[in-house]
Amino acid sequence: MAESNKMKDMPVNKLMIQMGIPMILSMALQAVYNIVDSAFVGNMRVGSEAALNALTLVFPVQMLMVAAGIGTGVGTNALLARTLGQGNREKAAKVAGNSLFLGVIIYVVCLLFGIFGVKAYISSQTVDAEVLEMGVSYLRICCVISFGIIFFSLFEKLLQATGRSLYSTIGQVVGAVVNIILDPIMIYGIGPVPEMGVKGAALATVLSQACSAVWVLTFLFSRHASLPLEKRYMALNREIILSIFALGVSPFIMASTESLVGFVLNSSLKDFGDIYVSALTILQSAMQFASVPLTGFAQGFVPIVSYNYGHGDKQRVKDCFRVALITMFSFNLLLMLFMILFPSTVASAFTSDERLIETVRWAMPVFLGGMTIFGLQRACQNMFVALGQAKISIFIALLRKAILLIPLALILPHFMGVAGVYAAEAISDATAAICCTLLFFWQLPKILGKI
Repeated sequence: MAESNKMKDMPVNKLMIQMGIPMILSMALQAVYNIVDSAFVGNMRVGSEAALNALTLVFPVQMLMVAAGIGTGVGTNALLARTLGQGNREKAAKVAGNSLFLGVIIYVVCLLFGIFGVKAYISSQTVDAEVLEMGVSYLRICCVISFGIIFFSLFEKLLQATGRSLYSTIGQVVGAVVNIILDPIMIYGIGPVPEMGVKGAALATVLSQACSAVWVLTFLFSRHASLPLEKRYMALNREIILSIFALGVSPFIMASTESLVGFVLNSSLKDFGDIYVSALTILQSAMQFASVPLTGFAQGFVPIVSYNYGHGDKQRVKDCFRVALITMFSFNLLLMLFMILFPSTVASAFTSDERLIETVRWAMPVFLGGMTIFGLQRACQNMFVALGQAKISIFIALLRKAILLIPLALILPHFMGVAGVYAAEAISDATAAICCTLLFFWQLPKILGKI
């Protein structure tokens, strides 16, 4: 009850900072996994370029796994917070229980793909024997031992919806520290541990993710937990499952289309040379890290808005959006301008190859140009999720990647060469941000009028 009072009584600015900062830190640490792996394998003594290519090829599948966990988690988060705002704690416990059951299903699918589908997927992306071997080794480990990232994505949203974001952030810190320690040990071979290359990077990642999940799970089942996670609440409830899917499908589509986009971009770039595929790895890693404050802050305000929308407080919902829009747009703009103005500095964090750094130097401004206003879209899209507008949020998620980016990535290279692949990202980002913002301001009075 104390957490519920905080959601409806604490000043909006203070509450959004308190909820947003832990989620920003959490998302930053989440991004550390891929970025740290890319940085360490990019500096391997032998086969560094092949290793970066392998990580580029496995990135779409990794994003799909993360998308499934995040989509289910965000759907759970929004529904759980709104249910708590309505004062229905029995249903809230059932929401939490059903989300955990969905996590088991997601893991089984990832496990089966890791055993039977990995080689066929990587083979469809490259004919280079070295890249093929590295890609299969890395991705198989990540899929078979994916329970850490899947369940942590769910567990942290349960904590967040009840106002306890700090505990999930601590879990991320634990995982990130373990990953940073294990990566050089397992990749390069230090002490009694043999040199394992990209296979070591994969093992370091999944072990650190498992540590994060275990930490949060321990708290959820402790006496400090806000919701009882008992077996009787895990019985499948059709209404709850459909509600979680409806609210979670937008972030799932947004994250999972990264997989399809990655496949398309890789296919378009491989005709121009492997160095452009390696450059894409660095560009995507940089963009992912720069998007962290947006994603973290957005996920921080979703339960606040959902709770107060369920509670019927229109003014508090409007105040939340005002703070979110100003904060996210300003912060994102500053980060993007830094990366566009200093691309060589960013590239140097991932590789010492001068030719690759030069490629990233000219590609970075082209690739990230549209991201300068992306904070507008992220704020508006997550508001739609928080307000239960599933259909609109699904359309917005499809607009940026599926409707705009993929066709542009296939068409523009015929007119602009390799630069067209990178420019497709910028054009789709800017167009989607403008459309989403206009749509939100048109729909908000109608949505709040239903309270």
